[in-house]
Amino acid sequence: MADFVLELKAITKTFPGVKALDNVQFQLKPGEIHALMGENGAGKSTFIKVITGVHPPNGGEMLLGGTRVDFKNPNEAKRAGIAAIYQHVTCYPDLSVTENIFMGHEKIHHGTKRIRWHAMHEEAQRLLTELGAGFDPKSQMGALSVAEQQIVEIAKALSMDAKVIIMDEPTAALTKRESEELYRIAEQLRDQGKSIIFISHRFEDMYRLASRVTVFRDSKYIGTWEVDEITNNDLIVAMVGREITQLFPKNVPRIGEELLRAEGLGRTGYFADISFKLHRGEIVGFTGLVGAGRTEVFQTIFGITAYDRGELYLKGEKVAIKDPLEAMKLGIGYLPEDRQKQGLVLDWEIGQNITLPTLDRFVTKGALDTDKEAAVAKTLAEKLNVKAKSIFDLVSSLSGGNQQKVVFAKLLTADLDILILDEPTKGVDVGAKSAIYDIIRGLADQGYGIIMVSSEMPEMLGMCDRITVMREGRITALLERAEATQEAILKASMASGGASG
Repeated sequence: MADFVLELKAITKTFPGVKALDNVQFQLKPGEIHALMGENGAGKSTFIKVITGVHPPNGGEMLLGGTRVDFKNPNEAKRAGIAAIYQHVTCYPDLSVTENIFMGHEKIHHGTKRIRWHAMHEEAQRLLTELGAGFDPKSQMGALSVAEQQIVEIAKALSMDAKVIIMDEPTAALTKRESEELYRIAEQLRDQGKSIIFISHRFEDMYRLASRVTVFRDSKYIGTWEVDEITNNDLIVAMVGREITQLFPKNVPRIGEELLRAEGLGRTGYFADISFKLHRGEIVGFTGLVGAGRTEVFQTIFGITAYDRGELYLKGEKVAIKDPLEAMKLGIGYLPEDRQKQGLVLDWEIGQNITLPTLDRFVTKGALDTDKEAAVAKTLAEKLNVKAKSIFDLVSSLSGGNQQKVVFAKLLTADLDILILDEPTKGVDVGAKSAIYDIIRGLADQGYGIIMVSSEMPEMLGMCDRITVMREGRITALLERAEATQEAILKASMASGGASG
């Protein structure tokens, strides 16, 4: 029996002008959960595509159960027992759970050639029950939560007798409770002898599940360690190539005039009695458990939805913002939580994305001055250190951290005073986080008033001058930086009642 269920040796993959994988290696043991970590752009996505038969490597070899394999397409990889579950589930939302599980390998009656629906529903139910799912296999896929859709993807892998399961950032869009359920399922699969490659930016995922961790950096293999033998700091050094001794910039804020004030703001069914102030030069944090209503509050302030109670003031003057365009004209910018769906046009160039909010500035006599537009985009991309060959590259070609920098650059094209940042570092690696924190603090130092919505307590504590905690649509605590602790935030996140100020 082979020592490894999957082994990759000296794998290289090149695209025109880019070496996406450079002599990397990886070994996966039977019945092992093995974490794969690295910054965005480290080569993890290409690595998955090599294993799953999407991209043939230009060099090296891949062994499955000790036998060399050369997959020509994803179907060959699936038939060999390799399955991948992605952060953004690729499913057929209008079809049933059963249909999604058996898509491409339906149970067919040998004589009549008809689909054996009853047998498929029964098998789907058995798989879902085994995974602890509480929904019906005849449910419509699109009606399920992200966590439930991931369970369906796992059931699909099991229906094809997958021996190797790749989980790519599976907890990025999950609540803590949903993540715990996914951990349980992953451990159950491991105990059944399945081997799992678990790709994540979250250290807690690695420590909770994996026995070993492999790190890629700049498309190269850096090393493999036993999880209980590597420290957080050593892991960060392996991932980014340097020690990040100060993840959060320590500047003394210069607080200026009041920019924004909410008094008793409410939207029926979503939030109530929201009161706070934001001054020039400060970062005010909003946090709380999932469902606390933070995003809803600031989508309302930005004009995406309407509030039905309370008042909003900009620089002391009462305003009623009807839509996002009016919000931007009044000096408010919004960085959405989902950058790919709401913040970027992925099929457009970097420069086109950056200048999109202010195209009218580059129009003369009805014609777009593309040279002027490109010059502004190039200046902002360089200012925020967007790593790309040129501003004419598609934004979809960038890593997550660099895509987020492009969204920041979009905000800077407009004449704004207030920046609302909703989960500004979600789904980016530790190196990109450090760069984004520097950008945020730098913008505050330039005089922007910044509202930072985040679920990450270290981020709140490290970046914010004041922290507002919400629960079930209400503010439960307002904490100055000196009194803010993880314990105080957690207590307020789970408390009832309200606070104002």
